[in-house]
Parts: sequence; structure tokens; C-alpha cells
Amino acid sequence: MRIPIYQVDAFAREPFSGNPAAVCPLEAWLDDDTLASIAAENNLSETAFFVRRGDRFDLRWFTPEVEVDLCGHATLASARVIFGFVDPHLTEARFSTKSGELVVRREGEMLAMDFPSRPPQRVQPHENLIPALGAQPEAVLASRDYLVVYRNEGDVKKLRPDMAQLAALDRFAVIVTAPGRDADFVSRFFAPGAGIDEDPVTGSAHCTLIPYWSQRLGKKRMFARQVSARGGELWCEDMGERVKIAGHTTVFLQGEISL
Repeated sequence: MRIPIYQVDAFAREPFSGNPAAVCPLEAWLDDDTLASIAAENNLSETAFFVRRGDRFDLRWFTPEVEVDLCGHATLASARVIFGFVDPHLTEARFSTKSGELVVRREGEMLAMDFPSRPPQRVQPHENLIPALGAQPEAVLASRDYLVVYRNEGDVKKLRPDMAQLAALDRFAVIVTAPGRDADFVSRFFAPGAGIDEDPVTGSAHCTLIPYWSQRLGKKRMFARQVSARGGELWCEDMGERVKIAGHTTVFLQGEISL
């Protein structure tokens, strides 16, 4: 069996930045163990698999260790593969996923995702959260993930979390964020329990970041940076129950998997 594979740097204008995702178009679904094994072999933060079904695509995402319910950068990467290689005439790609229908549209040189909003609420954090991060924040909120708010961009960049402690927490992941120097806000994302110590650029995190910063800043449209080592840029819009997350993509690799 030969399976096409593409590696796309999402939220990146050029290679070696943004977040690399593997994308595998399939004729039909393979068994879950095979999908998980391919993702583990790729050893990227996410591998996306999709199957075309009429005018839409069934889409699933796997880290090297688990299947996840929502992934932004691998959805953006999947749309780039569809628009570039599968059906170049399409102007939007509609995906059926574990998080409902997701739509990606062409917007000039960028691709824009229509995703669910996940507003955070104030919570009492796990007792090991702040010790694991190693610095006292201004606030702790949560939706699927913890959202930990710091005073400034420098505080976020300086964090060196204890990944073993983070992996044992009671949430899928930890987002840390602060106002940005040349962006409306910055963030980092840690999910060691899912096999990702630090994700370079995280679309799903912005489902929580966008409603938080929109309310705090009194703005609907915002520009964001994820300040990981690779870094990434995201153009964001709060649309109420939905959020728009847009960015550039760069195709790095095209090949085949042999099974």
C-alpha cells in the first residue's frame, strides 16, 4: 500500500518556521492502530488524515501518542494540500470532525479557518500548575486547557516549565499568554501528556485565546504571535460562537508512505 504524504509548515511564510504538520489523503479509512502508528513514525506534533466524502472531507488528527478532538495547524495544512494537490478549483474546504464542521477558506495569500469558540472561565488551578510553570501568573482560567495569564511578553518567553509535572495535570494542555510588544497578544502551548512538550503554533489554543483577548482588549480583530522557538503569526477574529484564525502555509515535503 502506498499513501501520499505532505509536510506543511502552518502559520509560516517560509520553511523552518510555524508548525509542521504531516497530511495524508486517504481513499478510505485505515484501522486506528495503523493511523496511530503512522503518526508515531512521523513524530510531528500532529498528523492529519482525511477521506473525501462528496463535497466535504472527513478529518482526524493524531499526535505521536493520542488522537485529539481539535487541531488548528493540521487543519490549515490539510486545506493547503486540498487546494494545492487534491482539488485546486475549490475555494473552501469543509471538514467533518470530532469538533463538528470546520471550514477553511482562501483569503488572498492566507487560509482562514472557521472554528468553535471556547471561552475560558476562572478556575481553581491544580495545586501543581503554578509550581510546574515556575512563575506566578496574574490569572488562571480554563476551558479544555488551562489558560495562564502573565503580565508581559518577556514573562511568557522566560518560562521553562517542568514537563513531568505538567503531564500529570488534570487538563489536556496549558496555554500561557500575555500582551504582546508588536502583537495584540502572545502565547505558548504545552501538552506533554499528549506527547507534545511545546507545540510551535497552536490553532486550537486560539479558540480560547481569541474570546479572552477580545473581551479584555475590546477588539474583534487581532494579530497574535506564538512565541515558541519556531514562532508563528495568526490573524484572529472573534465572531461570537465562532472564531476566525488565518495564516500562511508553506509546503515543505511531498512523498509516499509504503506499508
